[in-house]
Amino acid sequence: MIPDQKTKRAESAAERPSIQGSSAQRDASRRQFLQGALGGTFVTIAAAAAGLEFATAPAVEAQSKLTPDAALQELLDGNRRFMSGKLNSFNEDLEILKQKTVDKQEPFAAVLACADSRVPVELLFDQSIGHVFVTRVAGNVVTPEIIASLEYGVAVLGTKALVVLAHAGCGAVKATIQAKEVPGQISALYPHIQAAVNQAGHDLEAASKANAKIQAGLLRDASTVIAEAVKAGKLKVVAGYYDLATGAVTILD
Repeated sequence: MIPDQKTKRAESAAERPSIQGSSAQRDASRRQFLQGALGGTFVTIAAAAAGLEFATAPAVEAQSKLTPDAALQELLDGNRRFMSGKLNSFNEDLEILKQKTVDKQEPFAAVLACADSRVPVELLFDQSIGHVFVTRVAGNVVTPEIIASLEYGVAVLGTKALVVLAHAGCGAVKATIQAKEVPGQISALYPHIQAAVNQAGHDLEAASKANAKIQAGLLRDASTVIAEAVKAGKLKVVAGYYDLATGAVTILD
């Protein structure tokens, strides 16, 4: 049954998540973003170049029938299966790949994760092919390209939950803390993470968690597509932390 508009508005109000963090942190996040990106105009240009007509396309109904809370819970339930070693996804992948995902994808959640090879997103959430829209970059930082990708996940694919996933032993955060000279363009990551280091100090775990929170808040602030979806109760954006030793994902917000 399709709910009427009054029901949708009531559900939106009930499901609307709170946004945490001080104004100082949010200001630092905005400054951080401006240092590492060209701003919203670049996102619009990148989206147009990829054929993503967000500004003129009609509103897309979410493909997943899960609520934002239920979508997040599905990820956490999968993580518990991963921790217990009782995975479902391996039995589903081949059939789903052949029969259900050739022509389309219908992910119910999106994850912004670090590029670290020890963070296999689909595996640690026990999700099979086509269920999670994943973007990865060292330090799980927000850039115009990352925003454009996640906006596509929200506006076109209808993802209901978005997790910014930090992890233990993050090399990008550690490098930012140490601020040593590095080869090539590795240091381009530092400005994106520096606000978290300023906030949490030289404690690697604390800084990694602070970074995930800041990046999640930045997504809610810097993207009109994501902000509007959150405001309408269609999307939940949270920060998470993955413990490499235990396999557990903890929601930080």
